[in-house]
Amino acid sequence: MTDTDVVPAVPAAPVKTPPDQRRHAWTVTALLVVFMMVNFADKSVLGLAADPVREDLGLSASAFGLANSAFFLLFSICGAAVGLLADRVRPKWLLFTMAVLWSLSQAPLVLGGGLAVLVASRVLLGAAEGPAFPVAQQTTLSWFPNHRRNLPGALIVLGITLGVLVAAPVLTWVIHEHGWRTAVAVVAVAGAVWALLWIPFGGEGPYAGTRGSGTPEPVPADGPGADRAAHGSEADPAADSREADRVAEAAEDVAEAAGAARGTPYRRILATRTWIGATAAYFGTYWVIAFCLVWLPSYLHDGLGYSSVTSARLLMLVWGLSGVVVLGQAGLTGWLLRRGTSSRRARGGVGGVLLLVGAGACLALPAAPAGAATVVLLVAGFGCAGAMGSVAATTVAELAPADRRGGALGIMNAVVTTAGLIAPTLVGHLVDTHGTAGYRQALLITGVLLLLGGIAAVTLIDPARDARLLSARRADPLAPDHDAPRQLA
Repeated sequence: MTDTDVVPAVPAAPVKTPPDQRRHAWTVTALLVVFMMVNFADKSVLGLAADPVREDLGLSASAFGLANSAFFLLFSICGAAVGLLADRVRPKWLLFTMAVLWSLSQAPLVLGGGLAVLVASRVLLGAAEGPAFPVAQQTTLSWFPNHRRNLPGALIVLGITLGVLVAAPVLTWVIHEHGWRTAVAVVAVAGAVWALLWIPFGGEGPYAGTRGSGTPEPVPADGPGADRAAHGSEADPAADSREADRVAEAAEDVAEAAGAARGTPYRRILATRTWIGATAAYFGTYWVIAFCLVWLPSYLHDGLGYSSVTSARLLMLVWGLSGVVVLGQAGLTGWLLRRGTSSRRARGGVGGVLLLVGAGACLALPAAPAGAATVVLLVAGFGCAGAMGSVAATTVAELAPADRRGGALGIMNAVVTTAGLIAPTLVGHLVDTHGTAGYRQALLITGVLLLLGGIAAVTLIDPARDARLLSARRADPLAPDHDAPRQLA
């Protein structure tokens, strides 16, 4: 995508979307769900093979944590850089390139090598996977108007859960039967197969704003008649659903007219309370993801004493609840938005409350008696935190104009994924220093981060307010910046 002048908010003639385009939208969404599944299978394979890898390569807990943190060394930088690039280059080809690089970066590890090869492979893989989530979200959301984005956005996050749910039993079996290097080969081949499927079926949607050539895309407005025009050939059996859509579309029309203009500087978008709140909340979620991927299998086995089979089942239970929460949040948020509830409450409020529930469970977990109570708190604490990824992405997509969406999402992702760089190393250090008690300290840190993230989501997120402020600043650069931090006298 490129920086071009905005097309009219409401087309002169209704843009009518053929049924094929709706099918294409959901085909692209399904492919990107699989994309995220492969992405997180790549991330989780070393966590699932933690004990065999440490034994094979003779690694301490700190060294193993450092090797996993190496994955995030370039992850955040590349996430931001490619996110900005996605505002100028077609995301279709960026996603294809990522998938190819995933497979190539893991090939040396499949063939052999020790710690140096492991670290180099993970650094390159992390660089290629860093932009995956923001660019996948940007591409998926380009097929849907704002009030219809919650389900597809949630499905991309669900791909994370499905990736782990599928990877946990399949890769665990491969690791035990054929070795951990074979498991790495399996996920590398999966990435190559996805890349071949993406070429004929992938692409950006009509809400992307611009084509890769720099020519404006014919964008259906998020306003009255736009979504109805897109689906005008299909009869909606529910009258109340039609009325809800009309209300939502009218609200979006007003919001778009008053929202952030194309060409708004990135620094102003990043200084809004909404972007800061969404990023802070998502940081807590990503900390949980990094903990789950790298150390949760070992915590269940070594810290709580469960067998490998039981640990794998509990791991699937955590990710399974996370998937249910993600879909439930999407349904609730979409229902609220269609009935005129502001994004402040429908997105920030719902996402923030889920983080606060997760925080309470994590803070209570170290003091809980062993047994069922521990399992319930563990599943609730980690399972409720996952929905914030979808909330943050759809919130920033609502706030940022189309020509700044990729960069705003990419920079947010770069900031939050620093949690993946810090968490594995810190937890490994705590385990080496304090033994199994180190896991309890790590859980308390996780609970505090989720608590701060939940408070940030509830108090700061309000994309409609901040879009209006961005628009006012764009129209009058001398107007006071109400979103800037106040200086002390």
